[in-house]
Amino acid sequence: MYKDKIDEKIIGFLKEDSRGSFVDIGKKLKLSESAVRRRVKNLVDVGTIKKFTLEMGEENTTSAIVLVSVDSTTDTSKVSLKIAKLDGVKTVYEITGQYDITTIITADSIAEINNSIDALRKIPGVVDTNTVIILRKVI
Repeated sequence: MYKDKIDEKIIGFLKEDSRGSFVDIGKKLKLSESAVRRRVKNLVDVGTIKKFTLEMGEENTTSAIVLVSVDSTTDTSKVSLKIAKLDGVKTVYEITGQYDITTIITADSIAEINNSIDALRKIPGVVDTNTVIILRKVI
């Protein structure tokens, strides 16, 4: 399906507040609720919108930065894609320096972060990790 300006505006509203009702979005765009619902369904069906998520406030979570070394014979981008699919992974960066990848993992507890790190370490090509728990966000 072709994504037009109206679809882009709908996506923008959903990015700001995924709980926004189709009625409210329709009022802003001068469309009916059913027109917005149909457009969102089409965006989901063609894969433009992959999922709707819930993001908890930072005060309810524990976060860690995990630095990852990848074997020199392994394609780093393939490892990055596998890491991105793990539970709790919020961000994945390919970086320069001693490590090849850094990721930010967020979970409700350190035990859940450990589970994610254990799964990360099992990915073929991962040879070393260095994990730091984030104590607090300053800015």
